[in-house]
Amino acid sequence: MLTNKNNKDTEQRRLAWRCRRGLLELDIVLQRFVAKQFTDLNDAELAALDTLLELPDNDFWNLLVNEKAVITDKNTKNVILKIKSMHQAKKPGESRHDERTKT
Repeated sequence: MLTNKNNKDTEQRRLAWRCRRGLLELDIVLQRFVAKQFTDLNDAELAALDTLLELPDNDFWNLLVNEKAVITDKNTKNVILKIKSMHQAKKPGESRHDERTKT
C-alpha cells in the first residue's frame, strides 16, 4: 500500500509541474487549482488531467471558458468543472490585474 501511495504522490508532483503553463491566464487558474483542489483528485481524474495537459494552451483555455464545449468523458468533465471553480472563485474586489501582479 505504501508503494501505491508513493506512486500517487510522484504522479501528483509530475502533474503539478506540468500545470505550469505559458499562457498566463491558464497558468493562474491551474496554479490556484493545484494549491486548493489538486490533492482531492482520484486516480481516474488524475489520468484525465494528464490527458488535458497534452492539449496546447489555447485549446485547454477554450475548454475552460467555452460554455458550449462538449466533453463526453465523465472524469474529464469533473476535472474541468473543478478547474472552472478556481477560475470563477475570486476574492471580492479582486481583479484579474491583482492576480497577475501577486508574487
